[in-house]
Amino acid sequence: MTKDVIALTPRMPDPWAVLAGLLSGGPDKLASTRGEGAVVQLCDREGRPLVSVEAPLLVSVEGEAERLLGAVPPPVPYWWTEARATTGVAEAEQLAGTFAARLAALIGGSAWPPDAVGSIAVVKTDGVSVAPEPAAAQPAIDVLTERVAVVIQDRPVVAMTAWLSDAFRAAATAGLGLQIVSPADTTLSPAVRDALGGRPSRWIVQDDQDGYYDGLTGAVLRWQDGSFDPVLSPDATEEDPRTPVAAAYQQVHDTGERQLALTFRTVHPADERLVLGGGLEAVWRELTGEPPAGWGTAEPANLPWSPARLTDVAHGRAPEPTWFVVVGHRSRPGIATVRVTRTSAGVEEEVALAFGYGAGEEPPLDALPVAAEALATRHHLQSMLVQLRKARRDIAVPPRFEGPGVPLAFVLGAEEVRAMPGDRARRVPLDGRPVPLGPRTRQAMYYPLPGDPSDLTGWQEFERLMRHLKGA
Repeated sequence: MTKDVIALTPRMPDPWAVLAGLLSGGPDKLASTRGEGAVVQLCDREGRPLVSVEAPLLVSVEGEAERLLGAVPPPVPYWWTEARATTGVAEAEQLAGTFAARLAALIGGSAWPPDAVGSIAVVKTDGVSVAPEPAAAQPAIDVLTERVAVVIQDRPVVAMTAWLSDAFRAAATAGLGLQIVSPADTTLSPAVRDALGGRPSRWIVQDDQDGYYDGLTGAVLRWQDGSFDPVLSPDATEEDPRTPVAAAYQQVHDTGERQLALTFRTVHPADERLVLGGGLEAVWRELTGEPPAGWGTAEPANLPWSPARLTDVAHGRAPEPTWFVVVGHRSRPGIATVRVTRTSAGVEEEVALAFGYGAGEEPPLDALPVAAEALATRHHLQSMLVQLRKARRDIAVPPRFEGPGVPLAFVLGAEEVRAMPGDRARRVPLDGRPVPLGPRTRQAMYYPLPGDPSDLTGWQEFERLMRHLKGA
């Protein structure tokens, strides 16, 4: 049974509806709060949490419940209320389901997953005991050791929810890795994949044949010394510590689907009139014909696209960095993560963006130079790398091997071109000639690369270009 239950309601759960849900364990169950009231917890008699309920989130972006849950929500805007049960306590899971069922019964809507939501009657919890502190102190963390924090996620898509974002922060503050355990049919949001970083943080996939394996590398894993770590092959040596790869990870079929991935950085002067997100919107419009659909500081992305509001949030959090997720419309799957940082050079935006295309759809490669020119001439582009890869149209990351992307183009901003000595930026050791972007007095450079997903030699061309531009 799932540990997370979500109520999708057309109206905000009022205090009486929340109270009725919290009484799903009977009047003897205690309620407490965390996170300055943002999380309400249903606790046992010792004050240890059985169910943690996040503050309701107003979602005004179409397609997020479908993308992350496979659920059909009420028409936007609707309210998304998450309840997380304490791991390993069956009664706690029933409490979470009953809480969501009561909300839906009182104010309309539905609950996810349907099979986790049963009766709205009081759940018997006599004699139930739960994990002591500190593991239960962080609602998203199920197991805590000296090396890692482990999160169990039984959802169609492991997304960068507020729960998981808190878990990442808590683990980082404690100097721990974060390990996410999920079933074999779960996928990962790109936002979570990019946040996992290096070991000991991992995505651990349960598998009938091999037990557990790393969903991003395929390495077979075992729980040992307080974390999931790779199993060494029988012929492994200290110089060659090879590990077996799970059979499920190697089950690859080319469906013809592709992803167009762009990573770029812009550096803006720190000005009171600065509006962030303009470069991302310009690229989105050039490649899809429309702006992004929505954004947020966690998934689901809940706010309609608005560079002005995004800027206000980043400004309010400065000088601390701010992380955003941006999503597209249903017609063209797309997702971006944006990190805004205040540095001595100004205000930096680091963007990782991907669009998905089916077997019969052609990525708009001809529009790439136009998008690059918009960034270079109007949004202070520093650099951009464009890749094409064999990957799913829906952008979700499966626990299967997906080949690496191949470089389609590299773009160097006008200031970086101007700072290079002589004609180094214009005379490069590539077969294709660089394409100047923008006015002659302030030109950026667009370097086309082979970009064949079946041929990785494009990375050799890219490496040669980088060595040349660095003067190596």
